[in-house]
Amino acid sequence: MRQIGFIMEDGFQIMGVAASTAFEFANIQKGEQIYRVNIMSEHGGPIRSTLGVRIDTQPLGDFPDTLMVVGELLPRPASPALRAYITEAGEKCRRVAGVCTGAFLLAEAGLLDGRSATTHWAHASALQQRFPTVRVDDDRIFVSDGNIWTSAGMTAAIDLALALIEDDHGAELSRAVARRLVVYHRRPGGQSQFSALLELEPRSDRVRRALTYAKENLRNPLSVEELAEAASLSPRQFSRIFREETGQSPAKAVERLRLEAAKAMLEDGRHSMDLVARDTGFADRDRMRRAFLRFFGQPPQSLRRSLRLIDGEPGEAAGDVS
Repeated sequence: MRQIGFIMEDGFQIMGVAASTAFEFANIQKGEQIYRVNIMSEHGGPIRSTLGVRIDTQPLGDFPDTLMVVGELLPRPASPALRAYITEAGEKCRRVAGVCTGAFLLAEAGLLDGRSATTHWAHASALQQRFPTVRVDDDRIFVSDGNIWTSAGMTAAIDLALALIEDDHGAELSRAVARRLVVYHRRPGGQSQFSALLELEPRSDRVRRALTYAKENLRNPLSVEELAEAASLSPRQFSRIFREETGQSPAKAVERLRLEAAKAMLEDGRHSMDLVARDTGFADRDRMRRAFLRFFGQPPQSLRRSLRLIDGEPGEAAGDVS
């Protein structure tokens, strides 16, 4: 049985605790207690969340197999005792993870020196400025570098927990837990913290409906006529309203959705370039390569290679060398 320790202090956010449910469901799925979760704080006793919800905690003690340091809404310096405990955990725990702004506490403890890490996008710049030796990636769901893991904020903590379960017991259990949690299994670590649908921010239901249709049917040509039909508008009306609400043409928005989906498939690491291009509607890998160069400034092969190096996974999928 593996011990999972969560460190939290007054001012923690409930979403940080939500990740513990993944380990609970792993126990249920296996029919035995493969994880034991312990919620800790520096002095123990009740602590209060930002919503005022109180939970009981145990004082810092024996080091668990995996220590998860949960951040706060606004990161603040750790006490000397807490910082020393986290520093020692880097040697005594098999894994140490920083959830959201918990990355700041790991950095203070020296665990991120020279390592790749992420945090909530709103705090990534501050993390880089305060700790210049950390290689901060502000557009990753989670990052693993050696035995140190970090995640973005909010629901990314669940993706991190699923990744830890997969690391311990394989993808099948992780997928089963994800189904119980009713979440996508699991978003790849390199997936962007941002969503094209959210960034476009259309005002009307009709344009939102067309974008949702496009995201769910990327293998289709997705012409203006096809999208206009999904929005119940004439092609001319649709093109005008779409540009007014999103600031770009339907073709440009569709390409962004294709790129987002292709990037996620590449990060998953199980698909050939030809399959990725076909499933995301690029038709062929040359067209996909040109789109990647325009948007990301590098071809898909280089992007996949850099992501695997960050995740500590050398090599490339068969047939992807060009």
